[in-house]
Amino acid sequence: MVQSKKQKYLFLAFCLIPTFIMFSIFTLYPLFSGLYYSFFEWSGSSQTREFVGLDNYTRLFNDDIIPATIWHDYFLVITKVIGIMIMALFIAVALTQLKIKEAPFYRIVFFFPNIMSVVVIGILWTFIYNPNLGLVNSGLEAVGLENWTRPWLGSETWALPSLVLPSIWAGIGLFMLLLMGGIANISKSNYEAARIDGANEWQQFWHVTLPLIWPQIKISILYIVITTLNGSFIIVQVMTGGGPNNSTHVMGSYLYQQAFNQYNFGYGATIGVMILVISLITVILLQFLLRREKVEY
Repeated sequence: MVQSKKQKYLFLAFCLIPTFIMFSIFTLYPLFSGLYYSFFEWSGSSQTREFVGLDNYTRLFNDDIIPATIWHDYFLVITKVIGIMIMALFIAVALTQLKIKEAPFYRIVFFFPNIMSVVVIGILWTFIYNPNLGLVNSGLEAVGLENWTRPWLGSETWALPSLVLPSIWAGIGLFMLLLMGGIANISKSNYEAARIDGANEWQQFWHVTLPLIWPQIKISILYIVITTLNGSFIIVQVMTGGGPNNSTHVMGSYLYQQAFNQYNFGYGATIGVMILVISLITVILLQFLLRREKVEY
């Protein structure tokens, strides 16, 4: 059926305009609103707002807690990228290359945490870390390591590292499936050629599997970084609330505290602008660092 240019443009408009409206409402409007409110001193609930210019940004650079929150965020980013990628890659290779009969069952088991709410995961691991009834301390006591028991989420030293394990556990399944999809698309002839050339299993993984699934690895790393910088505050709020003594505050949880607990909405918006800038810079740098020549199958 032949269509005129007008009909084509009407069809494109019909497809794009609703999407653009939704994008404007849920992305552009909050973005520019946050930038606008960062120039005001506002409680978030009063009808009056006082224009303070760059005072909130001056306060941001002089706030002693801000550098700690940035470090905490990047600590979680680094540990999650390393932990999730190693575990997801190991499981993906095992389930695709070792021909395990129970592979479909293990896929469900490892993916199950991804369908759980982060709030549920946080509450579950709070009980696991409970100093009196939790599985961690109980397990240590059962094997005679009573000296290793401690109030994990109540210790300034151990509270932040304790958030790493549930964060990794909750994220392995998704990236396992993504990497499995990449491995499944690799032609078996590549492995056969490698075997003929005398390559062992490790050499096949390093020189065949890894280069050919690099696009999936890159996407996984970028996704982990973005979601951690913008979403790690949820598990922090549920498990520690930023404590003890601000030792687990990340940028998002500190924003929440300032905006909704202490009613410094303008300063909270300023922290939000900082999160946006840091996230953009991080993603741009990663895009550059993870850049590699495309490998053909």
